[in-house]
Amino acid sequence: MKLELMLIKRNTRLFFKDLGMFFSSLCTPIILLVLYVTFLANVYESTFTSQLGDIVLDEKLVGGLVGGQLFSSLLAVSCVTVAFCSNLLMVQDKVTGARRDLMIAPVKRSSLAVAYYASTLIVTLLVALVAMVACFIYLAVVGWWLSFTDVLLLFLDVILLVMFGTALSSIVNYFLTTQGQISAVGTIVSSGYGFICGAYMPISGFSEWLRDVISFLPGTYGTSLLRNHALGGVFRQMEAEGIPAPLIEAIRDSTDCNVYFFDSCVAPWVMYLVLGLSCLLLFFAFILIHRLDRRKY
Repeated sequence: MKLELMLIKRNTRLFFKDLGMFFSSLCTPIILLVLYVTFLANVYESTFTSQLGDIVLDEKLVGGLVGGQLFSSLLAVSCVTVAFCSNLLMVQDKVTGARRDLMIAPVKRSSLAVAYYASTLIVTLLVALVAMVACFIYLAVVGWWLSFTDVLLLFLDVILLVMFGTALSSIVNYFLTTQGQISAVGTIVSSGYGFICGAYMPISGFSEWLRDVISFLPGTYGTSLLRNHALGGVFRQMEAEGIPAPLIEAIRDSTDCNVYFFDSCVAPWVMYLVLGLSCLLLFFAFILIHRLDRRKY
């Protein structure tokens, strides 16, 4: 355990020592927030107002609807894409030969894997929490409807998504050995993950066959959990103002608060179960890959 803690400390220090890696990870969610507010806020607002028809909502309530969707979209993407940036040290150790030196020392492969995973988890979680604070500030400006329970559940969602992103990036990055591969994978993940998890465009707007395929991906349920808790207070206020229940349900469907596995609506506890089990399976798969791989890097 002492050796693993030393390795975790070493990996975390090296990450923060490389200011380029640190600031690129930190700037990603902030830049996304600015882009979302600039380009997507009006689109989301137009969608909501068209669904409401003749019903007029308070400006703060509409702001909460738009802000909650932007909030959840940003964190759904950042928790995974930032993990790929934070996990670059594992690849750089191969490039620089540091991993070969570590393998010469009496270090178990599983201990090395746990250290890489834990340090990436710590760094990604720190960046995600900074992004959450920025999003909370934005919500406080446009329309705050979150309860204390909603905030706690959002923290839980972020932790689970960071664990999922860290485990997924650990497996993918393990097989990378060059700077070119790092850049290619980072570009693909940054541009593609937001679409397949429903962050850029709601899954409800996809074709039926694509919705069925995406329903098998754990990230889909992480996005939906964030949506439910970021918009929960807005929906409760809409109910209190007498907005028809069918209309609220239609908005829940359009924003992916309701996610369907084929024709069945997935309950939140099932989403947590799927996401949690996925984190565990990916983590143990990463440890197993380390133990079985006999190559000397």
